[in-house]
Amino acid sequence: MSHASPPTSPQTWSQRFETALHPVIATFNASIGFDIALIEYDLTGSIAHAQMLGHTGIISPAEAEQLVQGLEQIRQEYRQGQFQPGIEAEDVHFAVERRLTELVGNVGKKLHTARSRNDQVGTDTRLYLRDQVRQIQTQLLEFQKTLLDLAAQQVETLIPGYTHLQRAQPLSLAHHLMAYVEMVQRDWERLEDGYKRLNTSPLGCGALAGTSFPIDRVYSANLLGFDRIYTNSLDGVSDRDFAVEFLCAASLIMVHLSRLSEEVILWASEEFGFVTLRDSCATGSSIMPQKKNPDVPELVRGKTGRVFGHLQALLVLMKGLPLAYNKDLQEDKEALFDAVNTVKSCLAAMTILFQEGLEFRTERLAAAVESDFSNATDVADYLAAKGVPFREAYNLVGKVVKTSLAQGKLLKDLTLDEWQALHPAFAEDIYAAIAPRQVVAARNSLGGTGFEQVRQAIATAQERNHTLLAQAHTLLAQTGRLS
Repeated sequence: MSHASPPTSPQTWSQRFETALHPVIATFNASIGFDIALIEYDLTGSIAHAQMLGHTGIISPAEAEQLVQGLEQIRQEYRQGQFQPGIEAEDVHFAVERRLTELVGNVGKKLHTARSRNDQVGTDTRLYLRDQVRQIQTQLLEFQKTLLDLAAQQVETLIPGYTHLQRAQPLSLAHHLMAYVEMVQRDWERLEDGYKRLNTSPLGCGALAGTSFPIDRVYSANLLGFDRIYTNSLDGVSDRDFAVEFLCAASLIMVHLSRLSEEVILWASEEFGFVTLRDSCATGSSIMPQKKNPDVPELVRGKTGRVFGHLQALLVLMKGLPLAYNKDLQEDKEALFDAVNTVKSCLAAMTILFQEGLEFRTERLAAAVESDFSNATDVADYLAAKGVPFREAYNLVGKVVKTSLAQGKLLKDLTLDEWQALHPAFAEDIYAAIAPRQVVAARNSLGGTGFEQVRQAIATAQERNHTLLAQAHTLLAQTGRLS
């Protein structure tokens, strides 16, 4: 079929109209250029609808079987590249119905009995997003596993911890990575929670008011694997909360990927020098041969904005729409499709980056935690443990940091006499207490950076990840992964 020629005769509703759409308006009105992405879901939903029509006796079982066979043939034609509807089809729904009628004759015209494009597109979009959510959840778990594997290798590697981008306290590198493991877990849970509302069938809501035909909405919902049906037809055809919820969750996924990307970009700079970018995940400069550019995290950071934009666009789209369906809702799809594709591509790229694209410079990291005052809090904690009120200890340490800076010394360089001149509670064990490895090990409170806490956190998260990932792969195998 041609992709270029506009319609030259009236469309399906033409008995109401005397002339066809103006060619420019026809092009402006058409959505086939992007909603073709829904074709497999449209076919799946139409098959369930045809089966329901036969089940209820609205059409004969033989007619229902003809429709199902014709729809499956269209699926094969599409997969083989033989069915490529153009602008004259207006949208994927008309394209499928027209081709079906060509294949099975007048019985094809019965497919749309007791159904509107309004509930049809709502069904298709939910089927599409339901599938994509499961794929993204699996990608999240794969990325989480990558972070967990890396964290397990880096428990005793130290890295400076920052607040306000100023050196604060030393950390286990694994503890730093585990913070993102927790973010990814919340991302997975948000999608799982949204799936409960997403998996609701609008099929049978009709244009806005239901239908006079004796349909069985629960039957078709069960065929499609929906958990429930919309109980208000107006709401069913006009609800896009599920899409907004997904875009909210997608935006937070991108927030977390972008934050991690920013850290990689900093770590790879000469000023930090904490990681080296491997050739497989870095690019060069067209003019400066010495450079390795962190394009992957930079692109992820940049693509975050477009997902945010899609969320804002859909919120603005929805805020003024009266019930029920309005053509404005055609605009939900490009935003949704692009957000899905962006999140999936960013997760894939970041997984590869952390699997094979980074090498932590452990010597540079070790030197970094030895060359600052990030152990100052531990001096105050040392005094507090010996009975000195913490605020008094805090002020004393502030003075010694100021003096040490003026003298060009670090705390580890002070003599025992200098410590004891500050306060008689100091003893020889102060040096062990402020050594970076001991500083990290000592923070063994629940959720802290102490090595034992981190190992336990990794073990717990690995067990959870293993269980969820096995379930995710089973779900994908069962649903067939329509992409």
